[in-house]
Amino acid sequence: MISSSRGTKLAVVGAGSVGSTLAYASMIHGLARSVALYDVNLAKVRAEALDLRQGLQFVPAAHVEGSDDIQICADADVIAVTAGAKQKPGQTRLDLAASTTELMRTLMPRLVEVAPRAVIIMVTNPVDVITYVAQKLTGLPPNQLFGSGTVLDTARLRGLIAARCQVAVQNVHAYIVGEHGDSEIPLWSSAAVGAVPVTDLVPEAERDQMAHDVVHAAYEIIQGKGATNYAIGVSAGRIIEAVLRDEHRVLPVSTLVDGHLGIDDVCLSIPSVVGAAGVERQLHVPMTDHEVAGLRASADELRSAARSLGF
Repeated sequence: MISSSRGTKLAVVGAGSVGSTLAYASMIHGLARSVALYDVNLAKVRAEALDLRQGLQFVPAAHVEGSDDIQICADADVIAVTAGAKQKPGQTRLDLAASTTELMRTLMPRLVEVAPRAVIIMVTNPVDVITYVAQKLTGLPPNQLFGSGTVLDTARLRGLIAARCQVAVQNVHAYIVGEHGDSEIPLWSSAAVGAVPVTDLVPEAERDQMAHDVVHAAYEIIQGKGATNYAIGVSAGRIIEAVLRDEHRVLPVSTLVDGHLGIDDVCLSIPSVVGAAGVERQLHVPMTDHEVAGLRASADELRSAARSLGF
């Protein structure tokens, strides 16, 4: 576990719907003794911090502050970056890349300057491309800076399988890999309920529908209420917990892939071991030829998007 004389510190960059929900989830679970919110909108970030502070009596002990001064992130153990362009109805995550990249050009070097040892978790869409951009802009090693990836997509898939098979979601083992977006790949060949292969329990047509529903889940939510925040808030909080508590937990986070399955120089999600150092290692999960081909196609799309942005 990362520790210091003052306890752990989490900095959340961006006090919008995702950032404020992530800070709230982190407080409820007692993930850090200090939670710092940073946003360029001073009135907004002060209001969010005040609202969070007024609930401190009912959660594990913590200190909460908010500011438009990036120094509030100084000496953070973990930084979660949620700031970025807002996805509008009809937009794909990759449509957001250009405007968010411009923000990262100024933001990321400043974050590294004030908290050079922090593990940085990118939660900004399109998360795979933005994670790659952030690594190039900061020069940080891939273990120290990575993205939330398909952790939420994987949770969505497991939830659908659990409902279909009438079991607790904790007994479902399945992963989404590749892009956090339209080209993501469900690994049906290794998915299981307990020790029973999902392919023995759920017909192919139903599995295809599940994969479709996972891809389009965010679009439906954005259409209905303007943004996703609860599920991404708690899933990002789960990644932060794995780092701060050094859990060595297997999570499909987005990090640099360099040679795995013939894929190079791109950030995408593969099940990885996450602990105090960040991403400790990627796991080489068995895949069918069809799944490998899908993962490579996803990598090609992400790499092309990064190149179009000049990276």
